[in-house]
Amino acid sequence: MEDVGARRASARPGTGETTDNWLAVALALLGVGVAAVAILGPLLTDVIRYHVSDGAANQIAGGDFAGLVLVAPVSLFASVLVARRHRAGAVLAMGPAAYVAYTAIQLSVGGDVDRYAGNSEKFFPLYVGLLVLALAVAIRAWSAIDVDRLPTTTRRLDRLVGWFALVVAAFLAIGLHLPGLLDAWQDQPSAPEYLADPVVFWLVKVMDLGLVVPALVAVGWGSLRGAAWAARAKYAAVGWMAMLGTAVAGMAITMQATGDPAATTANTVAFTTFAVIALAIAVAAYRPLFQARRVGA
Repeated sequence: MEDVGARRASARPGTGETTDNWLAVALALLGVGVAAVAILGPLLTDVIRYHVSDGAANQIAGGDFAGLVLVAPVSLFASVLVARRHRAGAVLAMGPAAYVAYTAIQLSVGGDVDRYAGNSEKFFPLYVGLLVLALAVAIRAWSAIDVDRLPTTTRRLDRLVGWFALVVAAFLAIGLHLPGLLDAWQDQPSAPEYLADPVVFWLVKVMDLGLVVPALVAVGWGSLRGAAWAARAKYAAVGWMAMLGTAVAGMAITMQATGDPAATTANTVAFTTFAVIALAIAVAAYRPLFQARRVGA
């Protein structure tokens, strides 16, 4: 009688990949959960009402757009690939997992219940569930990626990913967050974003400057040097940056469409351009995973 465990872990002919049913199911649940949050949020039904200002709600709606059109579909697509034992499945899983872990924390605790009406606290179990699921998917996908079977990327692409990660890190630290910090440290801060949503302000600052920027710097430096450990990390980074870029572009477009006073045409154009570049780099990085491999490779 054929051993059940061996059958589940058997390699698909010609791929050398194994089936990971747990990862496939977890990715499907992650995609459904992201879509549910987006549908229930301010973008569509407004069932979930966050304890934030109208400006912050517009930004959340932009993030919901990215979740609905990119993060959820990629999660579900990765689930199918994992189920079919495709080598791109676990690699694609890294981006949505990192993005969902990043956003779930902000959505769950970023509001001000004393200042703004809302009901998002009732959905706290949903956010915690998504956070735990995203972290589990990231760990499982990371361990499931066989570096020896990843396509060999060109030094040109590695340098492109490396420099882009460093540029994004510099923009987040210096271009985006430093001006806000300098204003917040004044005796009388004046920035509308800080005055309207100080909890969101500091939460995003600590996550970006304490987690995201150091991670992007490490991945950027590792990619430029061709470090072996960066072979997996760069896929997570390019996926996360593509999803973040789409979310930020959606935020800028939503803010301008709703007449938010903080919105500007220049920001909308800049963030949309960033999203297009990030998506193009992600496509360039992921495309070799779907190309036929040479026999014996």
